[in-house]
Amino acid sequence: MQAQVRQWMAQTSGGSPDEVQIAPMDNRLQVLPCERVLWIDHPFASRETVRVRCPAVAGSAAQNVNVTPLWQVYLRILSVGSGGSARSGAAASGPATKMVVVRQLQQRGTVLMPEMLQEVDAPAPVNGQVDATQLTSLQDATMAELVRDLPAGTPVRTHDIRRAVLVKMGQQVMMTVGNSADFQIRVRVEALQDGRMGEQVKLKNTESGRNMSGVVTGPNAVKGL
Repeated sequence: MQAQVRQWMAQTSGGSPDEVQIAPMDNRLQVLPCERVLWIDHPFASRETVRVRCPAVAGSAAQNVNVTPLWQVYLRILSVGSGGSARSGAAASGPATKMVVVRQLQQRGTVLMPEMLQEVDAPAPVNGQVDATQLTSLQDATMAELVRDLPAGTPVRTHDIRRAVLVKMGQQVMMTVGNSADFQIRVRVEALQDGRMGEQVKLKNTESGRNMSGVVTGPNAVKGL
């Protein structure tokens, strides 16, 4: 698994697979063999967390967005070598020095916003083992949905959140076309499928009846392709 992750990181970020440094996994985690090519991606805004999934069906992740994988794990990338750093604003070769905590009690199902969170200094790693499940950037948690209640001051970990559904099938969403520097058009369209941040979804212009596609950029917001 780690060999595939190193190869994927080298291809997406530059450098050599041998230069990719991955934080040690929790010894309690047992990763089962996978018969298919792993699905690997960056599930959060920052690039230091990699999600690895074992597909339950053939095909790519983009072709099977609604398929539940057989298993998934999260890995923390410490460095990608000379080709680039996985962590912005910090020494890539060292352990994370920050962690993300909730400011007050947040309940299951809450979509996290920056004002609900805080970056604080992380305690020293136990026995030199970095907790790869612990989020270190507000970007990683923003727009994610909690899967369990978190009391105030609790660190947010990868297994506490999932990417929230920001666009729901049948709802009216705002689609933006173009960019503010040149021109920009905003129009309301109907979502034909659920979508999470960064996912491509099918849309319908209810006035013209034309079908189109867009990328989810926020709650009830998409950018036209």
